[in-house]
Amino acid sequence: MKKLLVSACLLGEPLRYDGNDNAGKASHLKSLLSQWQEEGRVIPVCPETLGGLPTPRPPAEAEQGGGSAVLTGIARVQTYTGDNVTQAFIHGAEKALATAQRYQCQGALLAARSPSCGVSEIYDGSHTRTLIAGDGVTTALLKQHNIICFTPDMAAELIQWMNQD
Repeated sequence: MKKLLVSACLLGEPLRYDGNDNAGKASHLKSLLSQWQEEGRVIPVCPETLGGLPTPRPPAEAEQGGGSAVLTGIARVQTYTGDNVTQAFIHGAEKALATAQRYQCQGALLAARSPSCGVSEIYDGSHTRTLIAGDGVTTALLKQHNIICFTPDMAAELIQWMNQD
């Protein structure tokens, strides 16, 4: 039975940067997530808090191409006030990966557009809410280790994947 790493904010944990949750963004998946939780198939994580960042915290964005560039040292993650939080994001991504590996998660349901968890689309680092193609730091690391990543907007693909043997 497949196990799924899930952004804890999507499960209703108030861990977003602003102290809120993202449960509303996954409300269309609520019954399935509950079922998968009951089956022991959901492993909740928050890479940003695993990396040592507080909740609430200043919003941050990855610069210059996102997670892959951050992991290779080309780019950094910076708050809108200019604080460099790159190491916390990398550390959190590493802990999220270790959790996925410990529980043998082959997939992840992650919060869209996040500098940690964004899948295929993130903010560009300008703090103007401008979206670009790219992955968050955690997503990039998970993908490097062949863990398939989804957002709530990819519900059909997620459900199909979870139901495959």
